[in-house]
Amino acid sequence: MRKTTINVSLLMSAITVLALTITAGGQVTSVQEEGWLSSPAASSHIGSLTGDAPRAALPYRRYCVGCHGDLGDGNGEVAIWLDPSVSPGIPFRPRDFTLGVFKCRSTPTGTLPTDEDLFDTIGRGLDRSAMPTWNVLTKQERADLVAWIKHYSPRWQTEKPGAPISVPPEPEVTESRLKSGQDVYARVQCWKCHGVEGKANGPSASTLTDDLGRPILPYNFTSGDRLKCGTTDSDLYKIFMTGLDGTPMPSFSDNIKPDEAWDLVFYLRSLQPHNAFNAKEKELAKQLGLKPINPNAGQ
Repeated sequence: MRKTTINVSLLMSAITVLALTITAGGQVTSVQEEGWLSSPAASSHIGSLTGDAPRAALPYRRYCVGCHGDLGDGNGEVAIWLDPSVSPGIPFRPRDFTLGVFKCRSTPTGTLPTDEDLFDTIGRGLDRSAMPTWNVLTKQERADLVAWIKHYSPRWQTEKPGAPISVPPEPEVTESRLKSGQDVYARVQCWKCHGVEGKANGPSASTLTDDLGRPILPYNFTSGDRLKCGTTDSDLYKIFMTGLDGTPMPSFSDNIKPDEAWDLVFYLRSLQPHNAFNAKEKELAKQLGLKPINPNAGQ
């Protein structure tokens, strides 16, 4: 079988057309991005895999450019139809990689994600968005795409990823923990966005915008939709403690203790439809006769 050799330099010249295009991320040009492609930062390391950015040129062109664009600024040809202001019900626009800001991370708020975080996001996809599960990609292709994504933002040239947060062992769910989780939900005012029953209908829900001023929807715990950044209790715990950068969902690491975060995980599981992850929480909530919180209690 004859193999075809691809001239990566010519391919890159075709992809990154020289233009003084200014992105929403802060005046990054295609000339700068092409220079960053050869920097040490444009690589990735996931376990035994090493990702190389130039190898991802064709996979990015085939699978990603339509949404994320040639410049990685989230302005691909179909991006306009993924804007909540144009298509009601679409909760998120494509990610602007030039900003270096990512929702799903294991690292503290405001810091860059790890290579593993980006690798997992590509493989998992983002539920309730146009970002699918990319199971057509090999692990090596995903590692290469992580490196490719990193060449778009100046942050990778000067910053290192944050240190992943520590997730303590998950305790056993009990009635007292479930009630404690409900108290935490009320105290840190999760209900203002997610609603008193977790239905994403809180008083602030319709006013939410992302960091670029675009409409964004809170998560509806009663919908049965998969969590955006994973499916496990640990994934949910990390969302509380790292926040979803670029969105109104903050980190609560300064407001709640690790034990309280686990309690909140258990309470939120009890709001979800019955599934493989929450059978005990649903059973305990039923035994307790747990009612929705009353935001006006004590006033």
